[in-house]
Amino acid sequence: MNTPVTLSPEQIATLTDVRHALHRRPEVSGQEVETAAHIVERLRDLDADQIWQDLGGHGVAAAFDGAAPGPTVMIRCELDGLPIPEQSDLQYRSEIADNSHTCGHDGHMSMVIGVAMALCDKRPQRGRVVVLFQPAEETGQGAPAVVADPRWVELRPDYAFAIHNLPGLALGAVQLCDGVACCASRGMQVRLTGKSSHAAAPEDGVSPAAAMATLMTSLPALSSGGALQAGFKLATLTHAQLGEATFGIAPGVGELRCTLRAVTDADMADLIERAEAEVRAIAARHSLEVNISWHDVFSATVNSAAANVEVMRATKRQSIPLRAAAGPQRFSEDFACYGLDGVETAMIFLGSGVDQPQLHNPDFDFPDTLLPVGTELFLVLINQLLGWAEDA
Repeated sequence: MNTPVTLSPEQIATLTDVRHALHRRPEVSGQEVETAAHIVERLRDLDADQIWQDLGGHGVAAAFDGAAPGPTVMIRCELDGLPIPEQSDLQYRSEIADNSHTCGHDGHMSMVIGVAMALCDKRPQRGRVVVLFQPAEETGQGAPAVVADPRWVELRPDYAFAIHNLPGLALGAVQLCDGVACCASRGMQVRLTGKSSHAAAPEDGVSPAAAMATLMTSLPALSSGGALQAGFKLATLTHAQLGEATFGIAPGVGELRCTLRAVTDADMADLIERAEAEVRAIAARHSLEVNISWHDVFSATVNSAAANVEVMRATKRQSIPLRAAAGPQRFSEDFACYGLDGVETAMIFLGSGVDQPQLHNPDFDFPDTLLPVGTELFLVLINQLLGWAEDA
């Protein structure tokens, strides 16, 4: 291993300014036009050897080539914010009404910009590093679209690493999952259609009310409970709407939304089958037409053994506290897509503080003190796998 690369105080200050600028202008999934343009401008200033734009939507990637042939290491982050109004008095609070970076993607992007800054000064000894700024992670559509892009073959890595900050974990500590890192999940939208009628003569219509009432308890009852391990299943009711907000109409249409969650893709397949069977049986019992559609589909994110070994080596070299996870995170990540065709992948959880507000809370803010920690962890991983050219 060559001499580690670290960030100067001036570079850390620049990354802090970058994060604050990104924090002010959050754009939701599929709308990351301004954010992507900001990233492209910075990558051009950092002399990337190749830049790809509009990957899988508004995605951006850049390559920094090594002096000799070798593997490709990808460092990935997310471009999108959330449709959540920010509640803060920060000087750099969101300037876009109803949008915020309350998941920390502004911090993730800034760390990867930090990687590009270091690579501008010092190229890898061999292979290449690809930095990927992925769109639409929050909806699960971004990574599949990037992998489906015909240009994916140009930047497909041998190793891919990503960091997600994790509230509840000590600031600056790392948590690493053995195997599954994030649960599979998907949104189930159920539309039940009968026939409306006058509220004075409900018997002349076919209302979905009774079927909805049953499903509002029977779908969550499909949950298994217990520890986050193989066999865990969770069905969470998230939305219900029956007819229109009137007093004169007995409703003819109802809609339910439910999020299904499981540790493994196999358990998810079983949960989908059971949920669909339950909905169709209840709909038939009440003489209702039914339409089921699926949204925000995430496969289980699985860390490979080879990538985890590299992360463990890197945390030891950086003297970063490493916490073994008792199980995967309940939340989902579309980073899963990058490991489906043999790429060695690891999702790394970086503690953002025990008392930090939770992800997606309106008062969440990514801690600036994590910027050099995450950036330098990525740089050590690059050094382990590729080395640094001038130290060869």
